[in-house]
Amino acid sequence: MKQISLLVAACLCQAAVQGQSFTLTGTVEGQRSGYVYLTYPIGGDSYHTDSVQLKDGKFSFTGNINGPAMSSLTLERPAAMSYDADMASLFLEPAAMTATLKKGSLKTAVLHGSKAQDDMELLNTARKPVMDGLAPLSAEYNKRNMAYIAARKAEKDSASLAAMLDGLEAVKDKMEPYYEKMNAVDKDFIAKHPSSYATAYLLRFRISNMSLQEAEAAYNRMSPAVQQSGFGKEIKKEVESLRSGSPGSVAYIFSKTDINGQPLSLGDFKGRYVLVDFWASWCVPCRKGNPHLKQLYAKYKGKGLEIIGISDDDSRPEEWKKAVAHDGIGIWKHVLRGLDMEKRRRKEPNPEDISDRYGIHSLPTKILIDPKGVIVGRYGGGGENDEAMDRKLAEVFGN
Repeated sequence: MKQISLLVAACLCQAAVQGQSFTLTGTVEGQRSGYVYLTYPIGGDSYHTDSVQLKDGKFSFTGNINGPAMSSLTLERPAAMSYDADMASLFLEPAAMTATLKKGSLKTAVLHGSKAQDDMELLNTARKPVMDGLAPLSAEYNKRNMAYIAARKAEKDSASLAAMLDGLEAVKDKMEPYYEKMNAVDKDFIAKHPSSYATAYLLRFRISNMSLQEAEAAYNRMSPAVQQSGFGKEIKKEVESLRSGSPGSVAYIFSKTDINGQPLSLGDFKGRYVLVDFWASWCVPCRKGNPHLKQLYAKYKGKGLEIIGISDDDSRPEEWKKAVAHDGIGIWKHVLRGLDMEKRRRKEPNPEDISDRYGIHSLPTKILIDPKGVIVGRYGGGGENDEAMDRKLAEVFGN
């Protein structure tokens, strides 16, 4: 009897690993032979890539997934794909589904039989007018940004770099209304479809720019099934990370070697207000905001303000040091965030990563810590704007 129980338990465990079955059949217009490649998650952080041969432009996949999952479908081997490769993103479900594709424009693929994909189409349709308006500005911004990076590497003069930053900022200002419209579209979708897997997928990218209260509310509105999904578990982790870097939480005490090779610990600054500035040498808005940050430091340093810069430049420390020198911000303390890309690729914990400890996913973001070590302000991703930061500092130190 005991052996039978163990056998049943083993079968149940194996079933949990394998997930639920799906079938995906489809046609490809413009290609009758060759191979189709499907990549999809199979549990945890693992992905599986399957391939089938096209026969008269038709294909059929079978597999197992743990609930609705975002997948990619291509006509070329994923390992050989370029950044802008032709690819379809499809929301698979444990069901029988059919797909219609066209070679050269896989992004326009149509999938039937997946409720999650139907919801994604609703979102994409609502987003389309905004995306169409944003596209040319995004292309211009990327072109200017690449030129700026090249000029900085070539060590162009300060006046030229400043002019290029001004140009980038002008384009960014034009993009801002579109970002606001996109944010409104996404929030409307999240509010109207709280238990959709498409909402959970969207929240994984949106939650880093939400306040803690917004993020918690969005998570709590999801159904138990979505909360227990892979997306739901990731969102819960993001909410907890955001909470650790939001007002009311005790600030994580980090210890690092600073830019001058000296030991630095946040604990050494107890009794003073500390503004922790998360930035990077390659972050244009960060660099653009440094002159204002220097003004604040000059104004409040004598009253007890300290600034610690946390740079996302672990893989390029020389660029970090050049940026600090060029922008004249060596007047306050600087350390690297501690990102270990090898651990990140292996999905291993990285307790030395300061950004993770504070729930930082967008730059620049600033955290204000009071003399008792409690966070009293968050400005940037998931927080208020710089104007609110200025008001808070004026409130703390007086004008």
